[in-house]
Amino acid sequence: MIAYEVRVEVREDMRKPFEAYMRQKHLPEILATGCFQVIRFERVEAGVLRTRYEALSRADLDRYLAHHAAHFRADFMVHCPEGCAVTREVLETVESFS
Repeated sequence: MIAYEVRVEVREDMRKPFEAYMRQKHLPEILATGCFQVIRFERVEAGVLRTRYEALSRADLDRYLAHHAAHFRADFMVHCPEGCAVTREVLETVESFS
């Protein structure tokens, strides 16, 4: 499994609109691309939210990055032009223990 994590520090006055946009528009539209099996939207701490996109393979993530990411990043900037600091990272599962 490949995880793509996006961490966003959100300015206090932007938190409610940011969460509404993510939950009602951004994340459902990304899930509809079929590139990810699961998307988890989590509060890390006050003002910091993390989205974890889980793909079955690197090819699925690469397809998202090549064909969809630019569109979704541009739409994000329309809805959240300021007040958000974004970082991204890719994680590859080495092994899972249950």
